[in-house]
Amino acid sequence: MSTTMPTDSAALKSQSDELALLGLMQLVSPALPIGAFAFSQGLESAFELDWVRDEASLGEWLSGVLEDGLTRCELPVLARLHQAFDQANGESIAVWDEWLAATRETAELAAEDSRLGASLKRLLGSLDLLPSEEPLPSEDLLSPLLPNQAGYVTLFAYTAHARGVSVRQTLLGFAWAWLENQLAVACKALPLGHTAAQRVIEQLRPVLVNAVNQALTLEDDELGPVLPGLALASALHETQYSRLFRS
Repeated sequence: MSTTMPTDSAALKSQSDELALLGLMQLVSPALPIGAFAFSQGLESAFELDWVRDEASLGEWLSGVLEDGLTRCELPVLARLHQAFDQANGESIAVWDEWLAATRETAELAAEDSRLGASLKRLLGSLDLLPSEEPLPSEDLLSPLLPNQAGYVTLFAYTAHARGVSVRQTLLGFAWAWLENQLAVACKALPLGHTAAQRVIEQLRPVLVNAVNQALTLEDDELGPVLPGLALASALHETQYSRLFRS
């Protein structure tokens, strides 16, 4: 029985895909030292207000944020930023980075986006994944297109694109990292066990996939988060008497 050996090009393609996958896994890992664990995105305040009190209400809250927030804001803009880096379109990158900043309805949400973006940029520099200020011809020419104070979503798009991650996988990874971080918040601030957190993940996995599917179909004039409850919770978090997470 003969065995068909992979061609060199097929082997190289497979290796490239695997490296891209590992790069995405590194980017979405909770161990990535950018400080995402320090922010709750209003969830800690929702616990205090008794809007979220158990596994069921947590699943409802996160599903709502996915469907009315990430689906209409971060995910479609992330796709546009990925495409803009692919086309080396600095104007589009700047426009969408500014658009995202304008959607942050509280100082807490704005600070999270800017601080995580700055932390990720510093990390990339420490890992030699950003070229010097005067890059050699062989170095990446996309980083000069990054805004000086680019937000987290923009840096995420840059990093995923630089590692060869597809648009769809980039969106799935971003949404997954968000979900894991929110569940980590819940496990710290609620009497929620890790097994219960895994049940919430099982419940929301199809919601997450649907969010990515929908985000990839939206036109520019359909974008914009509709999360008044989250905005209110984030605003009230600033004056909450006792906090585990940054405001």
